[in-house]
Amino acid sequence: MSNTSSSLPEIITVLPAAGIGSRMQAERPKQYLTIGGKTILEHAVAALLRHPRLQRLIVVISPDDDYFQHLPIASDPRIRAVIGGNLRAESVMAGLLQAGNADWVLVHDAARPCLHDDDLCRLLAIADSSPVGGILAAPVRDTMKRGEAGITAIAHTVERDNLWHALTPQLFPLELLKTCLHRALGEGATITDEASALEYCGYHPVLVSGRADNIKVTRPEDLALAAFYLTQLYSKENA
Repeated sequence: MSNTSSSLPEIITVLPAAGIGSRMQAERPKQYLTIGGKTILEHAVAALLRHPRLQRLIVVISPDDDYFQHLPIASDPRIRAVIGGNLRAESVMAGLLQAGNADWVLVHDAARPCLHDDDLCRLLAIADSSPVGGILAAPVRDTMKRGEAGITAIAHTVERDNLWHALTPQLFPLELLKTCLHRALGEGATITDEASALEYCGYHPVLVSGRADNIKVTRPEDLALAAFYLTQLYSKENA
């Protein structure tokens, strides 16, 4: 990894972690489930802090969160917890409002513990070439079907050329993302990730091809898969 320099634009990281993860059918939010003795959130944070340019993290938690304060990362001086909203976009905005005068913001899902260093480095590199920013994404490999509205039947096959799975992290100029999110939320737009806020405002973020094993733990079966990927990741790092 490259060395840090005071001349480089500052990048702050926001991790929205206020969701309850109902699809996991677990007794606690998915970001607080454990793999190898650490929570999914701690694995996600560790992947980011390994990069020397990412040394200020804002974790956005629910008002009734009773888990974060008990984690070792809660006392890390590089990490600050703030209260989020009901929607992901509202939580991200809460983080952005506490980001100070950073130049760029990197937003990463708290439930994505398997981020590789090389993917992160390639995404961060676009800050030197793109005024808009971009996202990690993986090309769609499977045949895609559009369902019939209201019934579980196929309407038609969707052409998969130029289709991508949106991943995180996503990297944007701080003020640009703040402006686009503010407008999109104010106009009632459907915002499923940060890039969609920029798209809503007419921008075209860069697609940075990322690894398909950068999974988001969403369903119960994802936990075992994430544990396997993390084992492979850590074994390579320690080899």
